[in-house]
Amino acid sequence: MPDHRPATRAVLFDLGGVLLTIDWERAFATWAPHSRLPAEGLRERFSFDEAFRRHETGHLPDEGYFAHLRHVLELECEPQQVRAGFDAILAGEIEQTVQMLDAIRDRVPCYAISNTNPSHVAQMQRGFPGFLDRFARVFTSHEIGHRKPQPESFEHVLRAIGVPPAEVLLFDDLEPNVEAAAALGLQAVRVTSPDDVRQALVARGLLSADAPAAAPRT
Repeated sequence: MPDHRPATRAVLFDLGGVLLTIDWERAFATWAPHSRLPAEGLRERFSFDEAFRRHETGHLPDEGYFAHLRHVLELECEPQQVRAGFDAILAGEIEQTVQMLDAIRDRVPCYAISNTNPSHVAQMQRGFPGFLDRFARVFTSHEIGHRKPQPESFEHVLRAIGVPPAEVLLFDDLEPNVEAAAALGLQAVRVTSPDDVRQALVARGLLSADAPAAAPRT
């Protein structure tokens, strides 16, 4: 059957879970020697709480959030050690998907949209040189002032890039974000493995059908 979707004029990538592996166990392992809590206690105490949301929407600076973590996690260490654990969750690039990004970004503008914070952006720049430079523009929640799945985050991006929603392809690993984007009219794809990205790009003629299939993520 013919594909009646509008042509894709922009591709919007989430970062964590799509292009970068996120591993919170690395944070807990880094914090454990500095906490009065056992390892399991760290996992139970940590949450995506109001301070976390304020940090990711630019209303709480790194220093304030790390002070919050020191209190909640009963950490007895300097702020730089709190930061080290927090930044450790950025475990590495998902190579198969990064390769597909490289394959298409000369054909169609590629953008990033991420729920993140200044500390993690700085760590991406240090730990993965050139990674963020692949994008025509990077949109971060702490600069936008809204986190996905809030529609305002997607609306901000759409205004900035000047492309109708129906012509924007989003890749995100979280279903609420995919649903919110789809409700605004974006072509939204849930990513559970690099092959989800490959299939969507091939279906839209942005990647060759004979491109090698991505290996499953481990």
